[in-house]
Amino acid sequence: MPILLPIFYLPPISWFSVFLQEDAKIIFEQYEHFPKQTYRNRANIYGANGKLSLIIPMNHNGTRVLKDIQTSSREKWQQLHWKSIKTAYQTSPYFDYYEDQLEEIFKFRSTSLIEFNLNALKVIQKILKTEKAYSLNSEFFKEPLVLSYRDQFSAKSETAYHMEDYYQSFSDKYGFLEDLSIIDLICNKGPESMTYIRTIQQK
Repeated sequence: MPILLPIFYLPPISWFSVFLQEDAKIIFEQYEHFPKQTYRNRANIYGANGKLSLIIPMNHNGTRVLKDIQTSSREKWQQLHWKSIKTAYQTSPYFDYYEDQLEEIFKFRSTSLIEFNLNALKVIQKILKTEKAYSLNSEFFKEPLVLSYRDQFSAKSETAYHMEDYYQSFSDKYGFLEDLSIIDLICNKGPESMTYIRTIQQK
């Protein structure tokens, strides 16, 4: 079954529940017009003060097509994002175990948003010990003939997926925050992450 998925930055856990479906043939959307305030250039983690959004700054060069979107090289966002992740997860059960691999994400040098996101996905797949194949689409279809998740996984509203609570570093203060970035799951559940992803259901 072909599925059209958006390309996200350190995607939410629900995105992985679709991406890793065993019978799904994954096609990534690279020709859409870049929609603002979405997971394409942001990821939510659990910081000391609750939900924290890590946002990749864009280089506004006039283009709107996702495959041509460039990240800003003026701001040291890679160092800042990595510092935020370290601060948020250094006390989590599995951060020390995955720290070196996670840091590789932020050492990658490319001003292409898609290249950066796909490289991060490659690192995450290694951590999850999976090798899910995918392809990139070759043109934009307003109404795709395949199952499209292009407009799902909203960064501005509640998740459409049901998830069981799991331990999070600051859950004693703010409770369980569902459907954060895959980083949150990896740092807190470690080797059990894949098993957890497979339990996720749409509400």
